[in-house]
Amino acid sequence: MTMTKQEFLRSAGLKVQVLELWLEQRWLVPEEEAGEPRFREIDIARARLIRQLSEDFGANDAGIDVILHLMDQLHGVRRALAELREEARRGGG
Repeated sequence: MTMTKQEFLRSAGLKVQVLELWLEQRWLVPEEEAGEPRFREIDIARARLIRQLSEDFGANDAGIDVILHLMDQLHGVRRALAELREEARRGGG
């Protein structure tokens, strides 16, 4: 299920200016539908993480960039490993 920008702002508890900054920094990358951003539950979780990194842990923008980049890499590796495991299970490659 996806949500509009306004629905996302309410759900994530963000102000428009903060969301625009995070979109510009590409900390959040929503799907697009008819030229409009469409947000998912994973975007809400990521927004909460960004807020926690900033507010609770005191991470600055550069630190948040690094943390999000490393997390994205980790998730990519996990996906690749899952695909390899599935391929091996099927007897491929």
